Amino acid sequence: MNTFRLIIVTGMSGAGKTTLMQHLEDMGYYCVDNLPAILISKFADLCWKSTSKVQYIAIGTDTRGGAFFEALPQTLKELKQREIPYELVFLEASDEVLVRRYMETRKTHPLSHGNRIQDGIEAERKILGGIRTQADMIIDTTDMKPKDLKGVLHSRFSIHKNGEQMGVTIFSFGFKYGVPIDADMVLDVRFLINPFYIEEYKYSTGRVKEVAEYIEKEPVTQQFLQHLYKFIDFIVDEFQHAGKKQLTIAIGCTGGMHRSVFVTEKLNAHLVKQIIHVNLQHRDLHRNLVKHDADGK
Repeated sequence: MNTFRLIIVTGMSGAGKTTLMQHLEDMGYYCVDNLPAILISKFADLCWKSTSKVQYIAIGTDTRGGAFFEALPQTLKELKQREIPYELVFLEASDEVLVRRYMETRKTHPLSHGNRIQDGIEAERKILGGIRTQADMIIDTTDMKPKDLKGVLHSRFSIHKNGEQMGVTIFSFGFKYGVPIDADMVLDVRFLINPFYIEEYKYSTGRVKEVAEYIEKEPVTQQFLQHLYKFIDFIVDEFQHAGKKQLTIAIGCTGGMHRSVFVTEKLNAHLVKQIIHVNLQHRDLHRNLVKHDADGK
């Protein structure tokens, strides 16, 4: 049976449930927020039995569900009886911090009913007391910043386990054909020496050995590649730490035939050595008049 992970998130209003759910979604979880507790069991059962199973699910529920929320203890019991695995995450923060957050956002507490924010917090703590004792993980966000919460979630709920790596897409392009809008970062390598002005290389791509050697022999190219590798290694590590599943890098030169193709191929070779799954593309090669390309290309 494939991996199945269900996270049920609840806790004090204002403790960061919305932010937590956003982080889990970024990490690759299918997230459903504000689902009435009475529906959680049915939804989880549907996902659990589905042939095209959704493997990673996060469900947010809270006291705004009113009478529906009171069904949460029974829902958890039903999940155990059906042997559907789940983890209950409970978010909390100090009264002082919760009051301050509500004051800063000018929102009313869902249980204050027009009274003081503190009254709503106290009422909610009483309602959640029993649920809190059943939590598999309690996160106190009193002194946390959003990035701290992200780190906690990644260490506990990352779906990149057992050496699984995020995917990296690298593609070359020509600026004269338009800057891509679907890249996480765009690198401009038009400062590198241009083989286009060498007649014997003009119609050969950056994958041709002689063209690649012509570009790479320049000291500035070698320095650039060293810095590029270190920079991309750092970015990949940070993306993985943040639970991201995909990084897209676009590398451009004037026409997308020589310099960008060369750099894209070099970066691909560097990342593949680190056992990172790379999707390599050359967006605009077909737009150019190509007479010579690397063998097999």
